[in-house]
Amino acid sequence: MRFQYCNKTRSLVLIFILFALFSSFSPGLVAAEAPAFQLPTNTSAVSLKKLRGKVVYLDFWASWCTPCRKSFPWMNEIQSKYKNQGLVVVAVNLDKSKDKANEFLSDFKTNFIIAFDPEGTSAENYKVMGMPSSYLINRKGQLQLSHIGFKQADTDELETKIRKLLKQ
Repeated sequence: MRFQYCNKTRSLVLIFILFALFSSFSPGLVAAEAPAFQLPTNTSAVSLKKLRGKVVYLDFWASWCTPCRKSFPWMNEIQSKYKNQGLVVVAVNLDKSKDKANEFLSDFKTNFIIAFDPEGTSAENYKVMGMPSSYLINRKGQLQLSHIGFKQADTDELETKIRKLLKQ
């Protein structure tokens, strides 16, 4: 006898698969090595290798991204709040034109690292699927969380995860 799915079961399975694929939080990255990067900033360069021993909040953004505008004040806040405990926020701009990125940045005073990747190589390595996308990397250089988009409602959960990693 062959098992047959009814339409309701098929729909539930599809919903579960879609939820798993497009969930904004992806804690399944635990213990995976974070892809290395070395990117230019306005004054020098930043590399993941040099940040070993720190907890890194890596954020990918673009000048045209509306939610990115909302994330910058929060990233300033967490950088100020947790810098002395070992948090480093790195925001990687993916615009082809640095002028567009700098125009966006003129609206914000940032206290975290701004890096530039106009070719998008680092975004490809991290498999960025939307803007903004952020990744939490522990002190050993391992991915602990990925998050797509920015909603103020998500910040408590993100901050809880950051505090947990800082204590390790």
